[in-house]
Amino acid sequence: MILIALTILPPFLILYYIIKSDRFPEPMNMIRRTFLLGVFLCIPAGIINTMLIGDSDMSYLAGLTEESLKFTALYLFLRNKIDFNEPMDAIVYGTLISLGFATLENFNYVYSAEYFGMQASTLALIRAFTAIPLHAGCGIIMGFYFGLYVFRGGEKYIIYSLIIPIIVHGFYNYIAGINFLILIFYVIALGIFVYNLHGIYRLEQLKKINEHESRKI
Repeated sequence: MILIALTILPPFLILYYIIKSDRFPEPMNMIRRTFLLGVFLCIPAGIINTMLIGDSDMSYLAGLTEESLKFTALYLFLRNKIDFNEPMDAIVYGTLISLGFATLENFNYVYSAEYFGMQASTLALIRAFTAIPLHAGCGIIMGFYFGLYVFRGGEKYIIYSLIIPIIVHGFYNYIAGINFLILIFYVIALGIFVYNLHGIYRLEQLKKINEHESRKI
């Protein structure tokens, strides 16, 4: 039970914060469906990463695969949903997709810990403070710029929404293979950055009477 808690609590705690900080909460059915969509993305991601990376030391390419799949899901599945009607929604749904993905990925890593020469509980604890915040951070970044693209306009934002998470994720994977201490500082810096991005939309919500905003695209 402790191992399961260490595996699933970190992504769910972050999701709880993101969902509850939304002044105009999203429907529960959309929350569930979006999270499960992120879980499903682990399947094609695993197949593509196996073909693209295999057993090589180019794990940084996983960022390209995984963030591209998350972006595709956000763009195709959520962009035209009636409940997607303000910029904050992009952060909520982007984080749901990312942490749905991260939850299943976490199970795969934790319950294969012996392959990495580690105890399962140790690996779960390490990932709780590294990989899980990384996925959440990428989801927030993707959602932030995606929200700007849909509700503010500007083609550059759709590019930022995809490219920045790919770069952030790729650097994370690269650093993870070099120095754990640097990785921790990297995750802390990422956390500060995405907290401020999220805060921009939180402040905007405080000035609003209702959540609906007109789309620019």
